[in-house]
Amino acid sequence: MGTTLSCCVSPNASPKLGRRTGTAEPDYESEIYEAVAGDAVAVEPAPAAVEPAELDFGAGEGHHLQHISDREMPAELALESNPSDHPRASTIFLSKSQTDVREKRKSNHLNHVSPGHLTKKYSSCSTIFLDDSTVSQPNLRTTVKCVTLAIYYHIKNRDANRSLDIFDERSHPLTREKVPEEYFKHDPEHKFIYRFVRTLFSAAQLTAECAIVTLVYLERLLTYAEIDICPTNWKRIVLGAILLASKVWDDQAVWNVDYCQILKDITVEDMNEMERHFLELLQFNINVPASVYAKYYFDLRSLADDNNVNFLYAPLSKERAQNLEAISRLCDDKYKDLCRAAMRRSFSADHFTGIRRSNAILS
Repeated sequence: MGTTLSCCVSPNASPKLGRRTGTAEPDYESEIYEAVAGDAVAVEPAPAAVEPAELDFGAGEGHHLQHISDREMPAELALESNPSDHPRASTIFLSKSQTDVREKRKSNHLNHVSPGHLTKKYSSCSTIFLDDSTVSQPNLRTTVKCVTLAIYYHIKNRDANRSLDIFDERSHPLTREKVPEEYFKHDPEHKFIYRFVRTLFSAAQLTAECAIVTLVYLERLLTYAEIDICPTNWKRIVLGAILLASKVWDDQAVWNVDYCQILKDITVEDMNEMERHFLELLQFNINVPASVYAKYYFDLRSLADDNNVNFLYAPLSKERAQNLEAISRLCDDKYKDLCRAAMRRSFSADHFTGIRRSNAILS
């Protein structure tokens, strides 16, 4: 107040993302995880002799108040380039798949390979085709297939074989049967990855939205921890991402002991330890903004189109058209209500009076 000038702290003063080295560990028996981080706030010293008239807030330079979410992101992890945190950054799996897509198209062009029978249906003047997958209610089977295809491209086009011991299947096997060393020298096929993920989703009764969040956590882990998903660690990384996504997304989450019933040879202690390391590597950042979720959904649809993964299309019926119209009208009414509430708050704050809206007359 008065001539004292204060502002928020700069990003450099915020906590950095790094390995947690504290000796105290949270209690995971109740499966409730809380991360409490204190925010350091610095106040700039007031100028020695600054008159109130000299403070020019019109230009807006030097007085920009940063949002807390911007200050908590570390400087070494560029927000604009992290797809799991920023909606404008390109997803990693889509960029890794483009190399194979371009090579496939080039090979088909050089060898004059026909695209074959077109299975995708297109709308016409008389018929509109829609699939049963939306961003709010994705199709489970197709979404899981696309997510496993993204994981496949992550493994196939990885940059190196960087890993951590907690995710290494040779140190922490998921089965009591001895896995031959030759198994870890070859990249798994897509159908093998799909079978593993589909078994977990079917047994735990997980939703399609959980599959998308799983992919977000997987790419966030690879970015934060600076590791690669490879034949030796892909199963445990995917399992950890599914475990965390199910607890964050679903209201009635699957407990760690339930996964031990699905994977018979894994112990609860191993699951707890893997989950603890996963959360620490994510720096307990389990937030998935709606814009990031939508970006991953539509990028998965693009991946499906590039790899001929077809959604189930059906002609638009009269009943479904009426349902879509009702949903659209409901959303429109909610949007209008929010606009009216925002207008009322503006009137109260700025003391606007005399503004009236006349009803439209349709003739």
